[in-house]
Amino acid sequence: MSDQKSLRLACWDYDRTRPMIDGRVRPEGIDLLISVMRPREAFTRMLDHEEFDVAEVSLANYMQLKAKGDTRFVGIPVALSRMFRHSCIYVRADADIHKPEDLVGRRVGVAQLDSTGVVFIKGMLSHDYGVTPDRIQWVVGGLEAPAKAKKPPTGHGIVEELGAEQTLVGAFKTGKIDVIISNHIPSLFLEGAREARRLFPDFKFVEQDFFRRTGVFPIMHTIAIRADVHAADPTIAPRLYAAFCTARDRAIADLYDTDALRVTVPWLIDAIDEARRTLGHDYWRYGAKANHSVWETLSNYLVEQHLAPRHVPLEELFVVD
Repeated sequence: MSDQKSLRLACWDYDRTRPMIDGRVRPEGIDLLISVMRPREAFTRMLDHEEFDVAEVSLANYMQLKAKGDTRFVGIPVALSRMFRHSCIYVRADADIHKPEDLVGRRVGVAQLDSTGVVFIKGMLSHDYGVTPDRIQWVVGGLEAPAKAKKPPTGHGIVEELGAEQTLVGAFKTGKIDVIISNHIPSLFLEGAREARRLFPDFKFVEQDFFRRTGVFPIMHTIAIRADVHAADPTIAPRLYAAFCTARDRAIADLYDTDALRVTVPWLIDAIDEARRTLGHDYWRYGAKANHSVWETLSNYLVEQHLAPRHVPLEELFVVD
């Protein structure tokens, strides 16, 4: 075993990372210097600037880099963020959109066409409803504040960039776009605006059906280690992976406690029981082989959506199982 070493880790304050943040769980032989930050900031600072030794990263962005031959990072198969995304499609109440097929030909706003959540949504719309990306008119811009759009990928049909001073929420309010697909809940929906509703009002039941048919509980974020850090000591990866697994197990055990509810959800215990009945007892599973269907599905979506030039095998994505 190598000597104790310090590593810089960037991640968000999830219940499943908090035992590592507060020191209750420590990787063997590693002193973690943890920077807590929103995921988007960690993604940019790690994938664009390599500021950390280890960091939470967008799964789709990481897989795209690997598919393009970028070898600056290696992954450990920690499903740090998972979420079904059917709830993230918002439509104007007066737009006569009642089912996914009604999105054909509509102006749909997104902040990024290559974010993991949006990639899963586009894949779901394409495979389950026949609404392929080229059948939608995409409008790309910032959700609540103006933002510069990335160069649009091919295979998406019409892609328009919002004006420099415009936002998706503003365009939605004025009827310039009919739909917003967003990982973040738009402010107008949070405020209860009448013009905004979800495409899938019963999204939980739709998402449960999606899982029963596909076996896929989407993974949004994973953990990447700088390749030079891994090369200097390949035992870092399995030690970090074991710590992330222990922290997750502790978080779930803390939640499943009827002495006093850990979070402000009245029927929390029932929610966990339902998750286990629907998704399996190990519903927030980590591991490369254990989540093979998820990695494979996202890889297929990325290639279909012209966001990645090839499928990336598991042995290229992750250095531990």
